[in-house]
Amino acid sequence: MTAPVAGVTGFVTWLRGATPGVRGAFEGERDLTLLYLELPLLLFGFPLLALAAWSLTDAVLRRDRRTTPAIRTTVPALAATVVLALLTWAATAWLDLRVAPFTHPD
Repeated sequence: MTAPVAGVTGFVTWLRGATPGVRGAFEGERDLTLLYLELPLLLFGFPLLALAAWSLTDAVLRRDRRTTPAIRTTVPALAATVVLALLTWAATAWLDLRVAPFTHPD
């Protein structure tokens, strides 16, 4: 369930941030690198990093025999959620910088 949620999060983040650059909001200029560079990066990078955070946290918790099964399922989920939140923030900031030349100041 983590990978699909992370993939959707990456796509929605890209869609929200890259729309002005792809649509050509200012004088019809478009930046197609948003399609073939940033979209695959967010679409596949978000799930990859979320699953990596989940796996690393799970591996660390499995080494300690004192952790309960509830902790072993909750903490990796929280780690993946934190990673997704940080990735969303970073990707939004990056895309805002990338599409700034394509937006018309009001």
